[in-house]
Amino acid sequence: MSILLSLSSTSFAELVNNPSSGSTGTANLNWSSADVSQLLNDEDDEPTIQGSTSVTTTLRGSNAPKVIASAPKLAPIRDTSGYNAQPSVSARAALVMDAQTGEVLFSKNTNASVPIASITKLMTAVVTADARLNMSEEIMLEQIDFAGANGKNSSSTLRVGDKMNRAEVLLFALMKSENPAAAALARTYPGGRPAFVAAMNAKARALGMNATHYYESTGLDPRNVSSARDLGILASTASQYGLIRQFSTTPTYDFNLGYRVLKSNNTNALVRNGGWNINLSKTGYINEAGRCVVMHTTVNSRPAVIVLLGEPSTQARNNDATNLLGWLSNLPKRI
Repeated sequence: MSILLSLSSTSFAELVNNPSSGSTGTANLNWSSADVSQLLNDEDDEPTIQGSTSVTTTLRGSNAPKVIASAPKLAPIRDTSGYNAQPSVSARAALVMDAQTGEVLFSKNTNASVPIASITKLMTAVVTADARLNMSEEIMLEQIDFAGANGKNSSSTLRVGDKMNRAEVLLFALMKSENPAAAALARTYPGGRPAFVAAMNAKARALGMNATHYYESTGLDPRNVSSARDLGILASTASQYGLIRQFSTTPTYDFNLGYRVLKSNNTNALVRNGGWNINLSKTGYINEAGRCVVMHTTVNSRPAVIVLLGEPSTQARNNDATNLLGWLSNLPKRI
């Protein structure tokens, strides 16, 4: 199916989804500002979290004591990686959590605060959605958006002067993990970048993400740190925003900027290839963080969050994510 995303009649950029192989016919879907507003409010009529939320976690393991905690003062989660019948991962830190009950199904170094690279962009998306900004407003990318952070340059297929609406900028940031897009979202926030970063840290505190701190909106700065435990909370929160779910799991889009077309794929191969019911996804990489991924998925009617931080390679990250999904599918079904 061919999909056209046009949030306003004056929008300079359009998004066209490539038809899948074997599909017949085409259909256009126009997204109005009201459509985006509905996604921000969540199409499933679940409340979009604007402030703090209550998250309870319990530990699952063979002959393991339970650890129960509630935001904003959550106790550390015990590692389960040494228990019987637990999967093995090469990640520095990992978490598998039942997203509905908060039950911790698997954990490894879950409380360690480590660099998170572009996983940062999940909070960037939440802060953008919470602000209820005009998603049809045109944004032009500026040189400052490409400056990077902490001495790191921001490589991109985007260019200074590119124009698109805010929703398209958010899609670039989530699906393709474009750093200039995430920087532009912070720059165009009311109060600019300082207010945006303050909102990111305020949201983290409200959610009980005690091991988390943000310095900028892209993830290029290795001082952006969090823990697998905290990111489990963030993924559960972000999954309640329809816009974030939709944009982070878009497999592929051709961004038609009018003067060139940017063929873009999701940075998560598990999203691109299909086969798993992934509701939300974000990958990340800088040298200090290694390869990272956060996903919200549904397996055997169980909503679950998977977090992998500090993987040595993309292949290791994909292998561990696939193995954890397979292990999760063999657990008793949720009724």
